[in-house]
Amino acid sequence: MLQAQTGSGITVLVLQMAAIGLVFYFLILRPSSQARKKHAELLGNLKKNDEVMTSGGIIGKVRDIKEVEVQPGVKEVRVTIESGTASVVVERGRIVRIGGESAPGAAQR
Repeated sequence: MLQAQTGSGITVLVLQMAAIGLVFYFLILRPSSQARKKHAELLGNLKKNDEVMTSGGIIGKVRDIKEVEVQPGVKEVRVTIESGTASVVVERGRIVRIGGESAPGAAQR
């Protein structure tokens, strides 16, 4: 009789752990994955003269987009942004808004 109770207790524990895993997946992992995909799609459509905002709060127009080799075999896309009379070069991934469309997860104001 003691063995039957131990077996059912382990089954309940395994089911509870599976339920916690599913909740974790649907509430945390899946939404962040979808947000990353949407942000990558948003950045893929970036072109000259788009108005952008960086994660640092710089707002300006895209003047140039170029791929730079940072280290042998490692490439990075850099964007030159004109803001007023200044030009700033940022990594493409630091852009959080293009025109009126914000990246998912970016602070909305």
